[in-house]
Amino acid sequence: MKFYSLNNPDLQASFKEAVIAGIAPDKGLYFPESITPLSKDFFQNIEQLSNHEIAFKAIHQFVNEDIPDTVLKEIIANTLDFDFPVVPVEENVATLELFHGPTMAFKDVGARFMANCLGYFSQGEKQDVTVLVATSGDTGGAVANGFLCVEGVKVVILYPSGKVSDIQEKQLTTLGQNIEAMEVDGTFDDCQRMVKTAFLDTEITDYKKLTSANSINVARWLPQLFYFLFAYKQAKFKGKEIVFSVPSGNFGNICAGMVAQKLGMPVKHFVASTNVNDVVPKFMENGIYEPVPSKATISNAMDVGDPSNFVRIQHLYQGNLESLRANLSSYSISDAETRKAMKSVHSKSGYLMDPHGAVGYLGLKEYQKTHPDTYGIFLETAHPVKFLDVVEDTLGLSPEIPPQIQKVMGREKKSHLIKSYEDLKAFLLTTA
Repeated sequence: MKFYSLNNPDLQASFKEAVIAGIAPDKGLYFPESITPLSKDFFQNIEQLSNHEIAFKAIHQFVNEDIPDTVLKEIIANTLDFDFPVVPVEENVATLELFHGPTMAFKDVGARFMANCLGYFSQGEKQDVTVLVATSGDTGGAVANGFLCVEGVKVVILYPSGKVSDIQEKQLTTLGQNIEAMEVDGTFDDCQRMVKTAFLDTEITDYKKLTSANSINVARWLPQLFYFLFAYKQAKFKGKEIVFSVPSGNFGNICAGMVAQKLGMPVKHFVASTNVNDVVPKFMENGIYEPVPSKATISNAMDVGDPSNFVRIQHLYQGNLESLRANLSSYSISDAETRKAMKSVHSKSGYLMDPHGAVGYLGLKEYQKTHPDTYGIFLETAHPVKFLDVVEDTLGLSPEIPPQIQKVMGREKKSHLIKSYEDLKAFLLTTA
């Protein structure tokens, strides 16, 4: 299996090469040369398969030339050692809870899978790999946890100062060891721009081996398809057409779900639910893609004004907007609407949504207005406690702090405050 640059199909790499490079030499995102559907028997009998067996069969075609089956099974076992329950919320509406991992966010899956892959690829290498990653919230904590103490790998995380929650900041600034946090005076888009610039700066790349753990990296992005299959396994018995509503920022998560669909997963439709950063909803409406500076919201992990992975989604549909519209709807949700939904759902069912899950819920409800007979699953991408101030302010209650969060609360924050790309470059060039 080769992966090619979406900017130039002639630029090809193996899975290993794509993972280590992060991004193609021409700035393009890597994409698999083919997606071969799984057998019909796989989906007909999916209830009899364990999550590990499902993940192995789903990812095998993309990685088998670079990772032996025995190693792949170990990587999957190390990645998927927690639950992915589909929890009913109301009639024809359930949520897929993705917050039962070590940092209580959906990104635990991709970060741990990639960390295990990179650890395997780094065996016997003389030069360390530096993982350079931008985060709008949960990516940083998941990457820090996944890569902590991985031999031969150093991690540098950029995050926008004052624009992540206190718990998110603790998770990415308190681990130390091989993890460095860069506190950027700017937005997530500024952080992402700095990361992409560094990859193209030969003064850095001639000196350091860089890769990225953002969802632009194929090893972070592709394994996210696992839990869509796990959700299908749990919801199949309903006998209804299934719709997934995904809170969307950089659009890697929903794109991975669409790859699961290309593998043959029977799903009717996807809903990309965004906050007021509505570049994609506008594109789906008028066909014009116009990136804009991101706006701060209470669902901060989705504060993205130029989502990197949307180009992968367009590629899945050969740039055909009508074909894309047949399979994807996208709605923009305000903070006020988000808070109202958090209150309404909690009062009616007792279910506690985080602001990102609430956006996913509202996008799903919007779609179901015209498709009432579907079974909708919205993704709860992070535990509500990670957005404690929003939950307390909106609902007037304080959820119990889980042990995964308690262990970082008392630790000391350590970060490097930077204002420009030159500050980042100087740090990368002066650290061993």
